[in-house]
Amino acid sequence: MRVVAVAVRASVVLVAVSIMVFAATELLPSDAAAVRAGGGATPDELARMRSEAGLDDPAAQRYLRWLAAMATGDTGTSLVSGRPVAALVEARAGATLALAGAALAVAVPLTALMAWAAGAAPRRVRAGAAGAVAGLAAVPQAAFAAGLVAVFSAALGWLPPVSLVAAGGSPLDRPETLVLPALALAVPAAAYGAGLLGGAVADALAAPHVADAVLRGVPRRRVAARHVLPFLLAPAVRVLATVAGSLLVATAVVETVFGYAGLGELLVSAVATRDVPVVQAVAMLSATVVVGGLAAADAAAALTDPRSGVPA
Repeated sequence: MRVVAVAVRASVVLVAVSIMVFAATELLPSDAAAVRAGGGATPDELARMRSEAGLDDPAAQRYLRWLAAMATGDTGTSLVSGRPVAALVEARAGATLALAGAALAVAVPLTALMAWAAGAAPRRVRAGAAGAVAGLAAVPQAAFAAGLVAVFSAALGWLPPVSLVAAGGSPLDRPETLVLPALALAVPAAAYGAGLLGGAVADALAAPHVADAVLRGVPRRRVAARHVLPFLLAPAVRVLATVAGSLLVATAVVETVFGYAGLGELLVSAVATRDVPVVQAVAMLSATVVVGGLAAADAAAALTDPRSGVPA
């Protein structure tokens, strides 16, 4: 029943997100027809262009039509290039997956280390450690990216300041182009995840059964493996999903800063040109991945949450 409830909740959230995404695109100043015309079209020509693109239909009608199309996997056609939106997304998805995967490979162990360090620290320094983690999580992605470029590119010359991928190529052909954007994504996300998980670590270590095991002389490694980690599994799964989702959401900023041709950069350029079908498709794809990941994490956490007493 819990899994069914999680699935229903995720579906409701996605419908709510679709309404917000559509409303946000409606609030964009101007539209694709005006952007394409560039101020050189007559009112009649603009009206014809809007009619051909379906932009003059009532908002409710356009939303329901878009929602029905999205439900069948039809993402529509770009208003700017005339190409299928699915093809545009597919061309950029691999680059974003490579970047997100590299960032996740850094963020997961870093989150675990920072959370354990903050949660297991002596009480007198725990507040300072938590404050340091929170401060690192609060650094804007753009500022962190600029700092990485200043140190590792401008000062040391170790890495390229931009992450341009050759047409038809893969970022894996030049792994060095992934380092700075992956770090810019991973470190703040790991700090955010550690802030969420650090409290759970402190609570688990302060649990009575853990203190009792320590007093009985149980080796520390066995205490951690048998008495602490099982109680951290459920919150860790949720934090992992949150960190992965934050990485995906933050790609728009990082990809734009580093000139990395992924879905985030596609979203930014689509917003600039008012290419509404592309904006909606990329936003809903990101939301679906995030909501789906969180739903899967909730279901997994419900199944792994210890309820039958303390491990022996």
